[in-house]
Amino acid sequence: MERKLESKITAEIMQYLKTLDKCFFWKEHGGMYGTVGIPDIICCYHGKFLAFEVKRPVERPTKLQGKTIKDIQEAGGIVYVVNSVDDVKKYFESLNKSLCRKKLKEVVS
Repeated sequence: MERKLESKITAEIMQYLKTLDKCFFWKEHGGMYGTVGIPDIICCYHGKFLAFEVKRPVERPTKLQGKTIKDIQEAGGIVYVVNSVDDVKKYFESLNKSLCRKKLKEVVS
């Protein structure tokens, strides 16, 4: 089984995000000009703040990344720790179902 680099997984996720309507995103770059602990991909999708921390399957977020994830969630954002583009697709399928139910409730009300 191929063990993809985190950078390859991130590139695949960004290619997928390009196919979505009403999706604005960017790759957060670490290093001396970035903010340490920020998830790899920041995204706004249909008005929802999403962030994706990309990890290889055997890896976990660092303590600082975990704190940042918690802070984003406490502010109302949604953060996913993902290992593949398939993980991201599953989250978007679930999110889209939720958005459709919300719109249906608005129409019926």
